Amino acid sequence: MATKETKQRGRPRSFDRETALEQAVRSFWERGYEATSISDLTRAMGISAPSLYAAFGDKRALFDEVVVEYGRRYGGFISRAVTEEPTARRGVERALREAAAEYTLPGRPRGCLVISAALNISPASAEVADSLREMRLLNIRGIAAAIRADIASGELPPDTDAGALAAYTGAVIQGMSQQARDGAERTELEAIAELALKAWPRRASGASR
Repeated sequence: MATKETKQRGRPRSFDRETALEQAVRSFWERGYEATSISDLTRAMGISAPSLYAAFGDKRALFDEVVVEYGRRYGGFISRAVTEEPTARRGVERALREAAAEYTLPGRPRGCLVISAALNISPASAEVADSLREMRLLNIRGIAAAIRADIASGELPPDTDAGALAAYTGAVIQGMSQQARDGAERTELEAIAELALKAWPRRASGASR
């Protein structure tokens, strides 16, 4: 009987996986990858370490799943804006406006997980930093592609530097994320967005809206 009871106590307890994953998202979002320990995760997720490893694998595997879940629930608005709007400028304008709102919503961590989780990562976790960097670069490449399409259509002047303008936009978005984490309010981020849009070249002469 004692052996049976010991085995029962040793079994991972049942838990809601989706709820636990959401708590992991918030933990990594608040602290970043490197600063979030297994103890932090088990405490936030309400599960034991054996249950975490059994359900999600190691910390890196859990983080990979967290990034996917974050993108599904909270991220993706930048690429959607650039894809759905008729011009690159309108797409970026929408993305910046939505970033100001998303990065300061009450009741959840501020800023962007894909940006903030990469801070202070040690060389031992270089693959994590590389993965997050690639995600950020995908957004910049998408913006650059939209800018090049507008140059080709005559919406933007032919001498527009698509790569530099896209990189500038990416830098603004990353800066807005950090400003939000430092306590900036939505209106302050919206003011930054308005200034950033002034750096965009004027529409090519004769281009239709």
